[in-house]
Amino acid sequence: MTSYYDIDAILTDAQKVPCTFEISVPNLGYLTGNVGEDMKKGTKVELPLWLAEMLAVSQPAGAGSLATLDLPTALSQRVMNALKADPKTVDLRAQAQHFYNIGARMLELFEEEDMVEILTDTFKQRAAEIADQAHNSRSALGEGAEFTKGLDETERQLFRAAHDGSSATKRWFETANRT
Repeated sequence: MTSYYDIDAILTDAQKVPCTFEISVPNLGYLTGNVGEDMKKGTKVELPLWLAEMLAVSQPAGAGSLATLDLPTALSQRVMNALKADPKTVDLRAQAQHFYNIGARMLELFEEEDMVEILTDTFKQRAAEIADQAHNSRSALGEGAEFTKGLDETERQLFRAAHDGSSATKRWFETANRT
């Protein structure tokens, strides 16, 4: 469970996702830059996840949902295929800064069994590489910065935790050997 003040959750909710309006909505054209106009049925826009989700689940009287929510490009079939082929080569940060968080949020809204498997396998394979890099002495000398460029925020936190844990263990062994 995340905290109300969790900055990663806030930034994930701010991630823009594509949606399509299913009905015309009066005076909502400002979302597309058309102030004072109606939002026409079939209009495709990118909105923050929190707003797109609210529009997708709200059902005004006598109508279906206001909009349908689509998967963001970070979770497109092209990206999923690349992750299936070799998860270690995909720059997740270029897809979305909070890639795994946006994936988890989308999986709350969509039933995509294949995506669950792909994201789980991706995290497992990349976590092993992250741990290896974090325990490497060159990473401790600051050379890990290049490696972390392609990591999303979850992976960066894992890298820092593994690196800090490894450093703390080394310091403990050094002090234990002196006594």
